[in-house]
Amino acid sequence: MSKNVDYYFAPQSPWTYLGHERFAEMAEKAGATVRIYPVDLGRVFPVSGGLPLPKRAPQRQAYRLLELKRFSEHLKLPMNIQPKYFPVGGDDAAKLIIAVDLHDGAAQAMRVAGAIFKACWAEERNIASEVTFAEILQALGLPAERIEQAHSQAVQTRYDADTQRAIDIGVFGAPSYVVDGEMFWGQDRLDFVQRKLMA
Repeated sequence: MSKNVDYYFAPQSPWTYLGHERFAEMAEKAGATVRIYPVDLGRVFPVSGGLPLPKRAPQRQAYRLLELKRFSEHLKLPMNIQPKYFPVGGDDAAKLIIAVDLHDGAAQAMRVAGAIFKACWAEERNIASEVTFAEILQALGLPAERIEQAHSQAVQTRYDADTQRAIDIGVFGAPSYVVDGEMFWGQDRLDFVQRKLMA
């Protein structure tokens, strides 16, 4: 029986970048339906006890960089652990992904999300820029009007609702994968996600 995976993330999350392609491949292999939910961590953290990166203790910030380097090397994924355009707001990118999801479906939204992660963490591009969005859409063969549609009330309503849903079910960080009601936090839990999908 096909399983559903609710995929909660923030477009500027390096950990989501590190897990995105592996997750997409395992979901496809398992025949799972991915429901894609970019959320506003700025609203999630105050409820969950998380802190924005600049407010974390120096030793935690230093260890984060070490872990990003370890994982990028282990996974053989190109990564600038301190990219030019970071910290960066994720709202506009999130709403672009939602607009694509609404108009083109989850599979295309997954492709756009992957391109946004790569733009930020591997290509030194600004994922808060409509120029970057236009380039990504063109490269993927998607309509440029998705940028304008990303500013619609329908998209904002969906973004707000998805963020509230994340809060309501106890999501506290990105990425989070929910399979049949069971949550897995972090790209380093993808082995467990895979087992759940194949069970």
